Amino acid sequence: QVQLVESGGGLVQAGGSLRLSCVVSGSIVSINDMAWYRQAPGKQREWVASITSGGSTSYADSVKGRFTISRDNAKNTVYLQMNSLKPEDTAVYYCNARITRRFVGTRDYWGQGTQVTVSS
Repeated sequence: QVQLVESGGGLVQAGGSLRLSCVVSGSIVSINDMAWYRQAPGKQREWVASITSGGSTSYADSVKGRFTISRDNAKNTVYLQMNSLKPEDTAVYYCNARITRRFVGTRDYWGQGTQVTVSS
């Protein structure tokens, strides 16, 4: 069994900051790429940022320069530091991880999501 548990969402005013965390637990061999996605009401889920096991990062243009993804491999945790938040950042944020498990192989796993609401 593998679990991804996000935390850190909430309500913040425009221009404010939040830090999301996602902890991976369970029986795993390794965690490869990790990422954050988001889904706003009435819209499709979109990719926000990714980080490889080696620490290389990439970002959607809409968040570049404002959001920072990082990870702590010892804690099986990925973070998303969100600064200069805008109302259009309002969404449910989901953690994604590509995980290798013994006897299962490698596949993507998702967290349950955490709500981020930015008021104008």
